[in-house]
Amino acid sequence: MRNNKVLIVDDEMDMRIYLSTLLETSGYKVIVATNGEEGIQKARRHQPAVIILDVLMPKSGGIQMYREVKTDDNLKTTPVIMISAIAKKTFLHSMKMLDSHRGETVPEPEGYIEKPPESDELLETLVKCIGSAKQ
Repeated sequence: MRNNKVLIVDDEMDMRIYLSTLLETSGYKVIVATNGEEGIQKARRHQPAVIILDVLMPKSGGIQMYREVKTDDNLKTTPVIMISAIAKKTFLHSMKMLDSHRGETVPEPEGYIEKPPESDELLETLVKCIGSAKQ
């Protein structure tokens, strides 16, 4: 059976409710976390098919969690959809700077959606990610 678990990591309650409702009514099993620290723990425990991850959050933020996911042997093939008010170009620039500073390269996320997310765009991106995920 196909894994339909989606981990949503966002510090904004309204966004978590919106995303959870959208995904649950579309047939996905939703797991939520409020920051990157909690998110990485839940990702390791639940092995979701896809992670939807906000960039700016307190504690361990989205960029740090993204880099942890993509360098973790058990999670690195898990597709990640970044969702943020930050422009994709700015996010990718930050990632390149961290790559050069840390001496490790992580791939671009499988999806990037600027807030507020359109439900159709998010669901289409999610379907593409689940289709490309190794089950």
